[in-house]
Amino acid sequence: MGHFTNPLRAAMNFEPSPRAREWLARLETFLERFLLPYNAAWQAAAARGEHPGFVAELRALAREEGLWNLCLPALPPEAPGSALSHQDYAPLAEAMGRLPWAAEVFNCNAPDSGNMELLLRSASPAQRARWLAPLLAGAIRSAFAMSEPDVASSDPTNLQTEVRREGGELVVSGRKWFVTGVAHPDCRLLIVVCRNADAAEGDRHRAHSLVLVPLETAGVEVVRNIRVLQHAAPEGHCELLLRQVRVPAENLLGGWGEGFALAQARLGPGRVHHCMRTIGQCELALALACDRALERRAFGKPLAQQANVQEWLADSRIEIDMARLLVLRAAWALDQPQPPADLREQIAAIKVAAARLQVRVVDRAIQVFGAMGLSPDTPLAWLFTWGRALRIMDGPDEVHLRTIARGELRRAEEQRGKWADYFTTPEQLAAPVRLR
Repeated sequence: MGHFTNPLRAAMNFEPSPRAREWLARLETFLERFLLPYNAAWQAAAARGEHPGFVAELRALAREEGLWNLCLPALPPEAPGSALSHQDYAPLAEAMGRLPWAAEVFNCNAPDSGNMELLLRSASPAQRARWLAPLLAGAIRSAFAMSEPDVASSDPTNLQTEVRREGGELVVSGRKWFVTGVAHPDCRLLIVVCRNADAAEGDRHRAHSLVLVPLETAGVEVVRNIRVLQHAAPEGHCELLLRQVRVPAENLLGGWGEGFALAQARLGPGRVHHCMRTIGQCELALALACDRALERRAFGKPLAQQANVQEWLADSRIEIDMARLLVLRAAWALDQPQPPADLREQIAAIKVAAARLQVRVVDRAIQVFGAMGLSPDTPLAWLFTWGRALRIMDGPDEVHLRTIARGELRRAEEQRGKWADYFTTPEQLAAPVRLR
């Protein structure tokens, strides 16, 4: 990424491909025709903590239209979906981001999108038949149980929820929280990140496993749906208590001790999806701010003619376009047969950039709207809340910045002394110039 390397490789092209343009046009037509008319009803139901029945009807219609499983490049030919590349899916995710419930209609919502990706990569044939097939069909929902209240989950090697092997069973005990999707009425599966009871000391990255736990299993208790900055999500960000939960040994996903690696691999595509949806939300906030600035007057002239407001709008446009290019580069890298060596740093960079972007852009839009921006009459208050939460979700900014800095320092170590000619000494300054 740095040290005069060229990240914009010759083969890169960030223009949407003809295929992406075609799918985007179909998606936006569907959004405007079928989702926007229902948005107020969805918002009212969400405020009551309900899941409106019309979402299931819209999901069925989207599947009939072929707008289904758009976010899974590795989708097998026999499965329903489009198998778009990460880069082709990126503009679609941006369009979905404008409505908080749109991704679910197209079976592209988190955490199911990441869980399906993980099951496609690592599940056994039996696990695919039981869990992946109904997820791809939209018959069930799932959750990924990783974070814990009693440890710093920003370092996943800290996780303490334990799994032990006992005869032909796996026994899981522990507490998880901020588990997205558990409160959805169709949630049936938990993918639980567990510490192996027999983990060796010092082997931090081979100490965890992933266990498939049906939500209705004895010993699984949904303690509460945790509000995020005082907003309660109808699908839930839940706290779970797992008391001696027993599942068959065949419910181990991947190998014993492979949980850390599998969980990390799951996050890359999901972060591209999150970031592109964030950019869509920022585009919406900027568009709303521009409309407001044109129609409102203060001190004898429209807000749009106030210099500070113009500066806010310009800064937002610059920052959105910069972040989009950064995310598209990461999406392009994920699509390569041999991803670049700095892919992990690219993914970390977009996570930081997108979350910070949303807080800044939406904050400016709220300022343009004034008191109305704090109310539920616009989507801005929710967008700001979500943007602030993103600075912690999927790892806090500080963890991702650490990843980026370590990559820069590693490359610096490899090139020690390379830049010595850029320094000058008093002797060199006094010496006569000679052409070599």
